[in-house]
Amino acid sequence: MDLEAKRDAAIDDLGGFDGVLIAFSGGVDSAVVSALAHEALGENAVACTAKSETLPAAELTDATRVAEEIGISHEIVSFSELDSEAFAANDDERCYHCRSMRLGKMFETARELGIETVCDGTNASDPGEGHRPGLRAVEEMNAYSPLLEHGIDKEGVREIARGYGLSVAEKPSMACLSSRIPTGLEVTESRLSR
Repeated sequence: MDLEAKRDAAIDDLGGFDGVLIAFSGGVDSAVVSALAHEALGENAVACTAKSETLPAAELTDATRVAEEIGISHEIVSFSELDSEAFAANDDERCYHCRSMRLGKMFETARELGIETVCDGTNASDPGEGHRPGLRAVEEMNAYSPLLEHGIDKEGVREIARGYGLSVAEKPSMACLSSRIPTGLEVTESRLSR
């Protein structure tokens, strides 16, 4: 199946939902899911960015700008990963704890908006990229990953982004601030702000 057919199939699938909320970082993967969902559902697609200590302020500004580019409704919710002792302990499951909390906030926001389905930007290249505990949280919480579901890999994501004229088409992946703290060293607000 060529990329255009995969893209169209993803739009068709998304169009089958009453509405979707997309976990939206403003990176290329979540931007493409948002663009596909907006094309499929119009105002019934909502991008949602979780603001926390691990998200640089510039990334939040960027996410707002990209949502405006797409024309999708954009919600910003706040939470703190540091409320979780498991996250702050910074073991090799840190990303699992973070993604679980982040998606939990997305599902909570979706319920408040009367939306049943939460989507994320996991693409078909992600599962083969080594230790990715955050993917387990996506699976456990039953978030819908249209890029993964339709076999759209990272290069395909970038091509679709270019097709939509998205400014983030070539944006490199951005690891969160906590990934800069060595495993085993407690994650604190002061360490994150450095």
